[in-house]
Amino acid sequence: MYRLSIALALSVCLMPCSASARVGSTTAVVLPDRTGAMMNVVFDKPVARPGVRLMELTRTANGWRGQLTSDWYGSMPMTNIVRDGSSVSFDIRNINVRGVPTRRWTATVTPQGVVLTGGIWDQEVRQIGHVATAAAASALAHREVALPPLGTIAPDGLAATPPMGWSSWNKFAEHIDDKTIRAMADAMVSSGLRDAGYRYVNIDDGWQGTRGPDGELQPNDKFPDMKALADYVHAKGLKLGIYSSPGLRTCAGYVGSYGHVEQDARTFARWGVDYLKYDLCSGEWQYADADTVRRTYYQMGAALKATGRPIVYSLCEYGRFDVASWGRSVGGHLWRTTGDITDDYTSMSDIGFVRNPKFGHAGPGGWNDPDMLEIGNGGMNQEEYRTHMTLWAMSAAPLLMGQDLRTTSSEALALLSNRDVIAIDQDARGVQGKAVRVVGLQEVWAKPLANGRVAVALFNRGPDPARMTLEPQDAGFVRLKAIRDLWRGRVIDQQERTFDVPPHGAVLVEVAGDI
Repeated sequence: MYRLSIALALSVCLMPCSASARVGSTTAVVLPDRTGAMMNVVFDKPVARPGVRLMELTRTANGWRGQLTSDWYGSMPMTNIVRDGSSVSFDIRNINVRGVPTRRWTATVTPQGVVLTGGIWDQEVRQIGHVATAAAASALAHREVALPPLGTIAPDGLAATPPMGWSSWNKFAEHIDDKTIRAMADAMVSSGLRDAGYRYVNIDDGWQGTRGPDGELQPNDKFPDMKALADYVHAKGLKLGIYSSPGLRTCAGYVGSYGHVEQDARTFARWGVDYLKYDLCSGEWQYADADTVRRTYYQMGAALKATGRPIVYSLCEYGRFDVASWGRSVGGHLWRTTGDITDDYTSMSDIGFVRNPKFGHAGPGGWNDPDMLEIGNGGMNQEEYRTHMTLWAMSAAPLLMGQDLRTTSSEALALLSNRDVIAIDQDARGVQGKAVRVVGLQEVWAKPLANGRVAVALFNRGPDPARMTLEPQDAGFVRLKAIRDLWRGRVIDQQERTFDVPPHGAVLVEVAGDI
């Protein structure tokens, strides 16, 4: 990609500009009006997101050429550049707003400086900059790093069943530290959750510091020794997960892996990391189509493989470009199928009943990920959380808890540690369950199991109690021979096949029958 430039300059400051050129001098500041004239404007105090630090503008024989350079998105080329007196307006590509592919920006010369206004996604920008030299602009310019050609990574035997563990984001966001992660590992053991199958303790966004002179990414002050933390977690019989992004910035604004993918993979391996969540975040600017998204995830998959350390690789690009059809081939073991979950029934049910079922290809070694569990965070009632756990288990989804493990209530712990329900999720056959009967707001789902039995879930998505009857045909049988209620932990009679299901509630049974 050629390097564009946008900037404003003095009428006498064509190319190059002198170091002393500043808006507010006795010489009037105007936009360049001769072919080849080029101006650079630097913003010392940019709005944090997207962090536009440089604007460059070049007068061409046919009009204008220009770009912004930002901390989050790198080069942001201008289109439809129009001059109007002391102002120039232009379009910048927009992201994540359906029906708004571009937004209009304006740069205006004022006695105080060059005022830049605009916006991208949900962020508004208004900031003042000053004219700078070509050398200053060059120092701030984005250096594009090319992606490798797309390859294929062979299966490695990891994640034979959906990964189980805990992640920091839902409860703590980026407000995490070494002490908290150690406490979560302790609580996972003392609560019995480790012995129920939960193994991964995953640090989400917020651990990153800065890169050293050699480019190596260091943790921030909240994580003084990542290798020592990994050793502590491993000593508990657990595994450590970490987080990064292919973009310049992570979703919380920390340093991403852009330009340092292979180096970061080696660093993670050296620390003893067992799991990487790779979140697209600001990378959605550079990687905006199916080809570049696949290649950026392949790049990290290949880098992890090259370390020689077994690392579960979680792709988080929000279900774009039919990720389930190619996630395995780039080294992925699980892939998000949606945006972020929130701790409410509407979000959870939309993801679990509507969005995640659209994705196929799940099975041993590769799983559709509808995002983390919210059980225990308090936004839903007990029956809604029971539906949450039931739905994720029937979907063969990764079970990654998101609450404070130190203060988990007995009710939440009972849902999360039910061995019979976990066994449905972890069944070796790895079939993702699906709806087999839908009547209004009631749904019946079936999930064939490795033992020849079938898990059947009865979901009442309505606001009122509902009577729902289990039919042999729901499980693909002509008659039922045995029924076990997994939440109540007991075998039930054939006459008990009708259930009173609470509002937003669920029943989960395992049945045997004749075909």
